[in-house]
Amino acid sequence: MSKIIDGLYYSESHEYVKVEGDFGFIGITDFAQHELGNVVYVDMPEVDDEVSAGEDFGAVESVKAASDLMSPVSGTVVEVNEALEDEPGLINKDAFENWIIKVEMSDKSELDGLMDAAAYKAMIGE
Repeated sequence: MSKIIDGLYYSESHEYVKVEGDFGFIGITDFAQHELGNVVYVDMPEVDDEVSAGEDFGAVESVKAASDLMSPVSGTVVEVNEALEDEPGLINKDAFENWIIKVEMSDKSELDGLMDAAAYKAMIGE
């Protein structure tokens, strides 16, 4: 059974947002990393890049497949998780601790279009 954390926002494409003030930490869910298998590479944007809700901002590659990363919210990238450049498998160890990008959100109302933990759990059938 996948780990799902209350208090986060979830997208249909299996990304999560952890909100702290005006900032959102975006990563992939535990369910997504299980589906992908061993993550071998994470393609991330640069700091100061703009991301838009519903558009891709990078990709995660595993031994099985590559999957685009879709941003759940719009904003400006203020930080990327550089640890993933050297050790992308950290996502497999703990997908929620190892976020991919930190974004300064430009429109927090976009969070209203995302799922809470219960809705995400129902979507993945757990």
